[in-house]
Amino acid sequence: MTEIRHEPVAPTRTQWLAPGAAIDAHRHDDHQIVYAGRGVLAVTTGAGSWIAPGTRAIWVPAGTVHAHQAHGELELRLVGLPASDNPLGLEQPAVLEVGPLLRELILAYTQTADTPTPDDGGPERARLRTVLLDQLKASPQQPLHLPTPTAPLLRAVCEILSANPADDRTLAALGRQVGASDRTLSRLFKSDLGMTFPQWRTQLRLYRALVLLAEDTPVTAVAHRCGWSSASAFIDVFRRTFGHTPGAHQRHA
Repeated sequence: MTEIRHEPVAPTRTQWLAPGAAIDAHRHDDHQIVYAGRGVLAVTTGAGSWIAPGTRAIWVPAGTVHAHQAHGELELRLVGLPASDNPLGLEQPAVLEVGPLLRELILAYTQTADTPTPDDGGPERARLRTVLLDQLKASPQQPLHLPTPTAPLLRAVCEILSANPADDRTLAALGRQVGASDRTLSRLFKSDLGMTFPQWRTQLRLYRALVLLAEDTPVTAVAHRCGWSSASAFIDVFRRTFGHTPGAHQRHA
């Protein structure tokens, strides 16, 4: 069994990770904001995976066992916050929208290399942190979460689709393969994962699309490999979710 590292203080720093690199499972006694200044970041816990491109950040509550995965060259920006500071009131990880002001605050706050504790740095740094906390409170949560199923039948279906997101079979057809009715599976998606089958499949496809885009895969190829009927259909879903096109996302990254 892999030992889980316990790092009491959540660091505030900038860290570069090569494509495909990972930070193994660990936990902090502090909260942490995790932001990708470049590349795409995935944070995984026992409850599932959260993914964040450059317009999103991931909130990791104190005590949460989590691991990081880099997709593309990752400029990882970490902001540690004392457990007493929970501007979001969240006890579970979440993906947050990062607007231009919050992005600049995160970049500025992490610019001064490592800091031993989130409170160090004098009055100027304290004021910067206060504004950062205010902006976090106003940051909408984003549904970029791919929950991990616990029910064996549901896990079997999700593994099939995770291996090939372009698999466009209906829930009834997938159910025949795993030995369950579509009604049973539909009920499990809602009770176990808190979303419908189409919602989960869209989350999976967006998750995989972000990974492929970070690897400089052409947009048309991403659409095909993730199961969209056309590049235009993929672009439409991507724009509605992230506020910009896949091409603009790649140029920004």
